[in-house]
Amino acid sequence: MNLELIGILAALLVTIVIAFFLMKFGLIYARAWFSGVRVRFSTLIGMWVRRVNPSAIVDSRIIAFKAGIDITYDDLETHYLANGNVINVTQSQVMANKAQIELTWQQACAIDLAGRDILEALRTSTNPKVIDVPSQDKGEAYISAIAKDGIQLKVKARVTVRTNLKQLVGGAVEDTIIARVGEGIVTTIGSAENHKKVLENPDLISRTVLERGLDHGTAFEIRSIDIADIDVGENIGAKLQSDQAEADKFVAQAKAEERRAMAVAKEQEMKALVEENRAKVVLAEAEVPLAMSEAFRSGQLGIMDYYRMKNIEADTDMRSSLADDNGSNS
Repeated sequence: MNLELIGILAALLVTIVIAFFLMKFGLIYARAWFSGVRVRFSTLIGMWVRRVNPSAIVDSRIIAFKAGIDITYDDLETHYLANGNVINVTQSQVMANKAQIELTWQQACAIDLAGRDILEALRTSTNPKVIDVPSQDKGEAYISAIAKDGIQLKVKARVTVRTNLKQLVGGAVEDTIIARVGEGIVTTIGSAENHKKVLENPDLISRTVLERGLDHGTAFEIRSIDIADIDVGENIGAKLQSDQAEADKFVAQAKAEERRAMAVAKEQEMKALVEENRAKVVLAEAEVPLAMSEAFRSGQLGIMDYYRMKNIEADTDMRSSLADDNGSNS
């Protein structure tokens, strides 16, 4: 009795397991079988054990098979376990095959694992895209540059690029293209003798920029550069000259003020020196009576000599008064 019960339980368990796997993988197996793709249940169970999504792997295999591309389950599982998008990579192989673009499975996997949208890259490779310079996403309307005559020009360009699949992994992105084209525009306008020459030949910018090989090391190949709009801005040269003249005026005013202050200081210094000399004269005049008294006491000066000196002083004062009166009358 026990053996019969054990046998029944074992059969029931096997039935449950088989039913479980049929329910879990039966639809996937049927989808593959009806698509002409062969897959064993053991393979599906192995994927499940390895935590691989069997549905994604089988669907990718079906897509490749219908397009006549041979991709093994091992390749698909390897890319899935590397956190890759097997559906996108498989579709990229189909797209590349139809468009006759050389793209190996390893290259497609590398591009996908690098974080690039492989399908978008292929679409851009076959249908070139247009990049605005400057980028509208950054809120910049124009690239501003100044010609040698000081006139500012505002330029808007459109760059047509196609994806370079060989350099997509490790190649620079769109921002690099935008920056390089903007730099080329500024350099070209800056080297122009006058802004009129640029306005007359806008294609001068396109030719010069294209000749610089700006797509080197990027994930794109520049097909053309077109000037969408070019406007005349401010006269930066005249503005700079005006600002320089204003600055020179302030410098000259500061130097003049410095000279004036030095002259005032010199004047005050001379006035002080005059007052100092006057003080010395007053001191010297104060010593005259003392010297005369000493001369009288010592007998070196007589009374008659004193009177004669006074007469001479009076005569001198009279002559000076007469000279002043004649000068004022004339």
